[in-house]
Amino acid sequence: MNFKDVIIIGGGAAGFFAAINIAEQHPHLKVAILERGKEGLQKVRISGGGRCNVTHAEFVPSELVQNYPRGEKELLGPFHQFMTGDTIEWFEKRGVALKIEEDGRMFPITNSSQTIIDCFLSQAKRHQVEVCYNESVKSVEPLPQDGTGISSPHYKVMTQLNTYLCAKLVIATGSNTKIWKLLEDLGHRIIPAVPSLFTFDIKDERINDIPGVVAPNVEVKVVGTDLYSEGPLLITHVGMSAPAILKLSAYGAIELAQRHYKFNIEVNFIKKSYEDCIENLKDCKLTFAKKTVFKSPQFELPKRLWHKLVSVSAIAQDTRWAELNKQQLESLAAQLTQAVFKVDGKSTFKEEFVTAGGVELKEVNFKTFESKLHKHLFFAGEVLNIDAVTGGFNFQNAWTGAYIVSKSICAN
Repeated sequence: MNFKDVIIIGGGAAGFFAAINIAEQHPHLKVAILERGKEGLQKVRISGGGRCNVTHAEFVPSELVQNYPRGEKELLGPFHQFMTGDTIEWFEKRGVALKIEEDGRMFPITNSSQTIIDCFLSQAKRHQVEVCYNESVKSVEPLPQDGTGISSPHYKVMTQLNTYLCAKLVIATGSNTKIWKLLEDLGHRIIPAVPSLFTFDIKDERINDIPGVVAPNVEVKVVGTDLYSEGPLLITHVGMSAPAILKLSAYGAIELAQRHYKFNIEVNFIKKSYEDCIENLKDCKLTFAKKTVFKSPQFELPKRLWHKLVSVSAIAQDTRWAELNKQQLESLAAQLTQAVFKVDGKSTFKEEFVTAGGVELKEVNFKTFESKLHKHLFFAGEVLNIDAVTGGFNFQNAWTGAYIVSKSICAN
């Protein structure tokens, strides 16, 4: 049997980050990654459209945690140990400079995820981390614990190729249902997985032929619930996307799954009340009296979206502002501030498949990321019931958890 001081199951972002930091801090330890695929770091490769959205330029822990629908309370302490600034410093020390984009997302200045992958692979090699590909884990068995030191075997891990013994075991497998099943067999509760980041499928005459149009700042709520978000909204070929929708999908992941992704949303395209909108439109009647409504977009809305909302308000293209009657005015105000759309399904956001679900957070010590049920068993990344909105936050959770695991493993 192969003995390793530390085995990390999962060759993704969290797995590599944990392995490298463990090996760097304690070079005498034998550290191995078991990856089921023929290569690892696949999510890193596709993240951010192939650019790798490493983290987000949010440097206050209490603000950073607000981007996690699940894990907000649990991550506050860990973020005081390792967060965005530490991530930036870690990569820069290893030759990877990051840049901040206007929306706060951070990428390598090379704009290539391969830069991050090359960094991890070279660091793993430098610190003699053994990376074992095509090693799909079939079973995990705790061994009798005698309280002895780090080099005593505490777990037996069987793959389709080999059997390993290890003193410390780190699970960094993301939303891998087979590993979740093994953890259930060990007594851990697994919160069932549902999609977390997704776009809304909508067929509606108001948006069906204007893909690419962005309403810069909207409010969206799911009718009949408390679910609400705001931000840019993108009209796509199949419906709606962008931060306003993606945030809603993350915070509403469980409830929207229960509704089988069939529900109504109400969109306020201008973030004004219906009453204020009416008053603004009345002002327009006076200010732009001789101009046509159709050709006079208001509230900084894109022309194509304005044209659609004017048309469905029963306002002809040649109608002038001065000619608007009370009913047309009220109809346009309703479309601008209370537009209801029927959602009939979801689509994956680009290739970035994120799930809500995983190991029950109450069963994890977030000072160490160690299992409360089994000593010497640690978790990092999305294997836990933690997920975030889009923008680099899921990776920051991976870096933070993996780094604290490395410190915890080396401390006992």
